[in-house]
Amino acid sequence: MIKATKAKFLTATALSLGLLAALPAQAQEKTDFKIAWSIYVGWMPWGYLEDSGIMDKWAEEYGIDVEIVQINDYVESINQYTAGAFDGVSATNMDTLSIPAGSGVDTTALIIGDYSNGNDAVIAKGDVTLEDLAGTKVNLVELSVSHYLLARALDSAGLAERDLDGVVNTSDADMIAAYATDDVTTVVTWNPLVSEITASNPDATVLFDSSKIAGEILDLMVVNTETLEANPDFGKALVGAWYEVMGLMASGDEDTLTAMAEASGTDLDGYKAQLAATEMFYDPADAVAQAASPDLPGTMTEIAEFLFDKGILGEGAPSADFVGIAYPDGSISGSEANVMFRFDSSYMQMAADGEL
Repeated sequence: MIKATKAKFLTATALSLGLLAALPAQAQEKTDFKIAWSIYVGWMPWGYLEDSGIMDKWAEEYGIDVEIVQINDYVESINQYTAGAFDGVSATNMDTLSIPAGSGVDTTALIIGDYSNGNDAVIAKGDVTLEDLAGTKVNLVELSVSHYLLARALDSAGLAERDLDGVVNTSDADMIAAYATDDVTTVVTWNPLVSEITASNPDATVLFDSSKIAGEILDLMVVNTETLEANPDFGKALVGAWYEVMGLMASGDEDTLTAMAEASGTDLDGYKAQLAATEMFYDPADAVAQAASPDLPGTMTEIAEFLFDKGILGEGAPSADFVGIAYPDGSISGSEANVMFRFDSSYMQMAADGEL
């Protein structure tokens, strides 16, 4: 689920030292917007929105222009959003907290698209167990949701990262090649890479996947909060276009699904298999309910603790409560004086009510 290629992962600390100085102090009304996305089963609709013209249709309805740009390096796409190059980006809840929010960029989860329900996995070679990972190396995108998934997997087996021989930072672009080498015995990654590895390697064993922590890894479209507040039509156009495609997917429209499958490097059956491991919120009312889940604050608190433990919650973060996270009911976890991550279900509610 978490993607990063050859670009170096920028921590919140590095970002906060220089990138944010270039950001405008206050967002202004405007008509042209850019959002970034990267390849993942739950984010393929963004590419389809651009290619099909659906995004253009909704943008025109609101008198704006929205450009949707694919970035092959997931972490780099979030870094670019954080630096101000994009108004929004597809990201998980964890990476939103660690990179933009942790760097002081006030960010709103506009759309909760799905949660990973098996798309992220710990994969080992041969007939081994989680306990057998003790003393071995594990390849993953370091300081990402894959890292978080590994921590949750190890904990379920009574282990911790200190029991390993270490983790090896490996980009998503290199993961399949790395798995094919004799030196690599275990990887943590996401679809479509999970499907490719397991299909091509009969000895591949899935030791743990995100279905064991259902609802913890949320796949979002996040946008700059000040930009959204100054330009609510931007939010309306994005949400309206998104749920038009959700309707096509929910109906099983094969032309739509085939286009997404081909864009992600698989066929229709392969894409449907990935969707089966994804809890898509096709109905906006379901996404609204997810945002209001009483479990969400606890999940975000656990994620914040993981990030703080890894030293990537923000420069000089004194505790796991450093970043405040606001929820639709007005409650806040973390620092009320430093709210930088907001779950806003109001636009999804407009879609549910047919008000877009």
